[in-house]
Amino acid sequence: MEERYKISDPQVLKVVAHPLRVRLLGLLRTDGPATASELGRKAGESSGSTSYHLRELFKYGFIEEDPERRDGRERRWRARHRYTSWNSRELSGTPEGREAIRIMRLRQAEIFARHTQEFDESAWSPEWVEAAGISDHIFDLPPQALGEFMARTEEILAELAARYAGAPDTQQVSVWVGGFPRNRREEP
Repeated sequence: MEERYKISDPQVLKVVAHPLRVRLLGLLRTDGPATASELGRKAGESSGSTSYHLRELFKYGFIEEDPERRDGRERRWRARHRYTSWNSRELSGTPEGREAIRIMRLRQAEIFARHTQEFDESAWSPEWVEAAGISDHIFDLPPQALGEFMARTEEILAELAARYAGAPDTQQVSVWVGGFPRNRREEP
């Protein structure tokens, strides 16, 4: 699997920003290869609907057929990349690009909200309950500092994942990092 799919076309970003497509791609990335029927059951959708959206993801290079696990009756799909990324400055040069970024940011917030709502402290060990959570901070920073924070966060996460690979209590963990300048006239 390749590390990153860097999008430079707002139309391609809009393709993956569709609510079901972003969910299907996320499932393929986190749970591994699956058929349209399997994904339909997980997403609560018909296999016909998931098949259509999987073909769209395939058409734009987000997924591929899984050559290692062929199913005689149905195609097995897998994600081609671990991450999807884009340069907001590049894409925001057109109204279409700004709209694609806005839609994708909203999809990311929806996924974050769903994961936050689904976390049930009673299902996890005290260590996981203590480690999991959300924090928010407000600092005065220039754009260079926020960019450095974002880059260093990614480096730290990669280093920690490598250091703890194979640890007996390892679980998939969703980590969200975001930072946006505030209009000082906004309510706190």
